[in-house]
Amino acid sequence: MDEVVEEVEKVKREWYETYSKTQEHIKAIGEYGKSGRSEEKNSLPRLNGIAQDGLALLSSLQFRLDLLAPQLPTDEEVESANTVLESWKAQSQSLRSSLRNANLQAKENMRKAAKEERELLLGGGGESTVRRRNLQTKAGMTTAAESITESLRRTRQLMVQEVERSTGTLMTVEESTGVLKKAESEYKGQRSLLMRTRNLLSTMQRQDVMDRVILGVGFFLFSLAVLYVVSKRIGLLKLQRKVAEAVKAGLAGQVELRPQAVADDARVHNAEALMHDEL
Repeated sequence: MDEVVEEVEKVKREWYETYSKTQEHIKAIGEYGKSGRSEEKNSLPRLNGIAQDGLALLSSLQFRLDLLAPQLPTDEEVESANTVLESWKAQSQSLRSSLRNANLQAKENMRKAAKEERELLLGGGGESTVRRRNLQTKAGMTTAAESITESLRRTRQLMVQEVERSTGTLMTVEESTGVLKKAESEYKGQRSLLMRTRNLLSTMQRQDVMDRVILGVGFFLFSLAVLYVVSKRIGLLKLQRKVAEAVKAGLAGQVELRPQAVADDARVHNAEALMHDEL
């Protein structure tokens, strides 16, 4: 079972026990001072102090349930806890109303008892004298007991308030711890992402260096190829120029040889003509 669920169940059990005991004390307050009852074990202020302590403890338990309800694991449990909390508030309000009515009833009972006691005291006789002495002794003891009870009640109230503050501080610390754990998990996730990003950047840097080397080698090879092509082109141009010059020189030689050949042919023709005439 979840720790929060166990704590909620514990708070519920404690609340029902405290509610039942507070109801009994309020009932005792309502019956306080009735005529014909035996001597009261607790005085009215003490009973009121115990009832007030019970109401304060109920308020503290409501506060604890209000803090624990949002931390329950499922929405159904949260809704059920909120419903229980609303019913507790209504029951606490009902107890406070019952306490006021019980105090009014106790005052009425004491008024009636005092009236009967006064009538007995005014009746005279030995019984009345003994009763007066008992009342004086009881009044002194009651006053001392009430003083001690009031002091204890104030001490208990301060302790309850301190427990409430400690509970609130503890819940705040637990919430802060949860927030810190969440922040730590997020930091771990971001840290792994940063590591992957760093590795990716290192890979990109190595790739960039490789790309630069490849580009440099490619440019160098391209330059060599260009130089080779240019050198070949220059050699061909020179060769073409030489061939052109040679062709031009050959054509010029043929032009010079042609007039001489014509003259020789003419001389041969004239010699053949002279020989033909002589014959």
